Amino acid sequence: MKKLFAFIIKHNYVVVFLLMQVFCFTLMVNRSGYQGSKVLNSSNAVVANVYQTTANTKEYFSLKQQNSILSSENAMLRNLLKSNYAAIPLTVYKKNDTLYQQQYTYISAKVVNTSVNKRRNYLTINVGKNQGIERDMAVIGSNGIVGIVTDVSEHFASVMSLLHKDVRVNCQLKKDGSYGPLIWDGKDYEYCNLTDIPTHAKMKKGDTVITSELSGIFPEGILVGFIDQFERKQNEPFYTAKVKLSTDLKIVNFVYVIKNKFKAERDSLETATQKQIDD
Repeated sequence: MKKLFAFIIKHNYVVVFLLMQVFCFTLMVNRSGYQGSKVLNSSNAVVANVYQTTANTKEYFSLKQQNSILSSENAMLRNLLKSNYAAIPLTVYKKNDTLYQQQYTYISAKVVNTSVNKRRNYLTINVGKNQGIERDMAVIGSNGIVGIVTDVSEHFASVMSLLHKDVRVNCQLKKDGSYGPLIWDGKDYEYCNLTDIPTHAKMKKGDTVITSELSGIFPEGILVGFIDQFERKQNEPFYTAKVKLSTDLKIVNFVYVIKNKFKAERDSLETATQKQIDD
């Protein structure tokens, strides 16, 4: 306390000056409507900025929760798309007599681990058997295809990404339907090669590449990427195109697992047919 009094006595002129400043400021605000309103408006602006900063900070830290909510909502909306429904003929007599039955359903998931710098790259997602995930289900992101489910536990699943030396996905050019397998050459994680494109295909840089029904796993029409360049190698009757993938597999966070309700039936039929051919 003595030190405080000593400090005040030592700097008494400064203390008196500050007190007078506060007194004058108070008189100005209380007695002058114009200056008072200016000060009030300024203080309100400062407070508003503080509130805005606080709100922005809270919003930033809630992004994780909001992204999860949006992912679930997107999965629900995808399930309502007409492209998920297959037309089932009701009779052989009327051409347009059909019944639409849902073929594809979407399950949202979060990527908890991923790699892009190996020859065999995988992702781990936080859904598994308990959520209805099975082997060979297609996995896509908001910007395009991602990979195929290979192994499943109770709560997680491993996804073989497009950046895997053994992945072959039948894709096609959106504009004319020319198709071929999509393969990763193990070099750049942003590109894959679309091979065996017939030379009569009118292909050009920037053309859109989508999934083909021939893939047997992915629904037709899912975005894959865009033609960056193409060439016809010597003594080959096909084009090989370099495709810039629409999905950045290095930073993908949320994905959708696609369940094809007709896949088991189709696989069973094709297996039986192949067995007859082999016999």
